[in-house]
Amino acid sequence: MKPKKPNPIDAPTASTIPVHCSHLRLADVVTLIANPRNPNKHSDKQVALLAKVIQHQGWRSPITISKRSGFVVTGHGRLAAALLLQVEFVPIDEQDFATEADEWAHLVADNRIAELADADRGMIADLLGELDAGGLDMDLTGFDMEALKELMEAPEQPDAPEDFPAVDENIETEHQCPKCGYQWSGGKMVEAEEEGASE
Repeated sequence: MKPKKPNPIDAPTASTIPVHCSHLRLADVVTLIANPRNPNKHSDKQVALLAKVIQHQGWRSPITISKRSGFVVTGHGRLAAALLLQVEFVPIDEQDFATEADEWAHLVADNRIAELADADRGMIADLLGELDAGGLDMDLTGFDMEALKELMEAPEQPDAPEDFPAVDENIETEHQCPKCGYQWSGGKMVEAEEEGASE
């Protein structure tokens, strides 16, 4: 009899929440220490949305702990969401850092690199429209109703032309001095200068 193939949906659980991500072990959430100098602050609204996503999707990323300092390096938002959900265990990974500077750099870059990405608002709107038509709770995308409304009502940005049409520098342009009233034509002046130079 052939062994039954594991169902990818039958994932291990941490406090009843499925764990789909690779991780070193499950850790008691109260033993995890957020880095006190973490510059990335998570609002109550963001943490609530993240908690809702984790509760629905399960764990898709672990919380990363530094072996050097023992502090959380990446996953402060996930840790806050776990505390909000009042779960006992969470999946963690432990990583080495050669220096304190390397650890700090990774802490900052984890969020900064994501901020540098350019989101295509049109594609996001199309994807969210399809998901909404399918009856999915839109909070699970990270967009609450207020953010969705702002996205849908935002005017499309016009595309800049690849090239601008050439302009003849000798085009006739009428000018008048605002003080003395003297009038002259830019194009005619150029022509007069050319005639004088040819004589």
